[in-house]
Amino acid sequence: MDVKLNKDIEGRMPFIDIRLKNRGYKRHEMLSGILFSLPGILGFLIFILVPMISSFYLSFTKYNVITKAEFIGLDNYKTLLGGSDPLFYKSLLVTTYYVVLSVPLSLAFAFFVALLLNQQIKGLSIFRTLFYLPTLVPIVATSVIWLWIYNPDLGLLNSILRDLNLPTSKWIFGESTVIPSFVIMQVWVSGGAMLIFLAGLQGIPKHLYEAIEIDGGNAFRKLIYITIPFLTPTIFFNFVMACVTAFQVFAEAYIMTDGGPNNASLLYVFYLYREAFFFNNMGKASALAWILFIIIVLITIVFFRSAKKWVYYEGSDN
Repeated sequence: MDVKLNKDIEGRMPFIDIRLKNRGYKRHEMLSGILFSLPGILGFLIFILVPMISSFYLSFTKYNVITKAEFIGLDNYKTLLGGSDPLFYKSLLVTTYYVVLSVPLSLAFAFFVALLLNQQIKGLSIFRTLFYLPTLVPIVATSVIWLWIYNPDLGLLNSILRDLNLPTSKWIFGESTVIPSFVIMQVWVSGGAMLIFLAGLQGIPKHLYEAIEIDGGNAFRKLIYITIPFLTPTIFFNFVMACVTAFQVFAEAYIMTDGGPNNASLLYVFYLYREAFFFNNMGKASALAWILFIIIVLITIVFFRSAKKWVYYEGSDN
């Protein structure tokens, strides 16, 4: 009896050893995963989560860095939303105007260029590099370049207009033209969206275009019935990212116009920066940041809900 029991135990020992080894391997694998992801986790906690929590608290205080924060409840939000500070709605209107102009135009330009670069022509890699190159230029350098281009007296654009005997423009120095001038800059640096569109175009099955050609379809029918429907996920992604980015534009107003002329380029984030680091109203600036966060979240939710009606995913029912 004892001999049989010992044999059974010895027979099961290899399985027990394997299970213990598997548990040890899984524990080691989990520990390795945690260690490798720890820099990202710590970066998120230290540089994103903790500042967000701090700014949320400061948005309910009167704080100027020098003195101790004084809790004032919702006064910062009442001041902003109640209209006591007219620059709040001015900056919101200017930013909305910029978003409405820049997002459709930059995406349309990026889509058109991607269609051209998706053709089989000589020197294609050179053209792709040239169109993507402005995206790699730092925004400060880009702003300085366009400051010279937009100069009313010596700028490149007005020089070309004079040579063509056309009326010149004040560009960033005019109230009515400063935001459209920023939009032209944004269109110029839309190479990132172009690259994503190009990747989406190359993922469309070629046999679908061949089927339309057999049926006698032209390039316009290919665009309407194949290219755009299959590219709707890419269009949706670029649209959401462009909107989020456009609401946070800052460098152009800071470097080129300082919010002028007459607050015509007072973009929201520049207004936030000025309240925080020029007037030292950290509490008010924190409230501005959270209002912008809520606006972006609400817009994103609306976009995602509307996407169910027009975004086509291969293999889905819609």
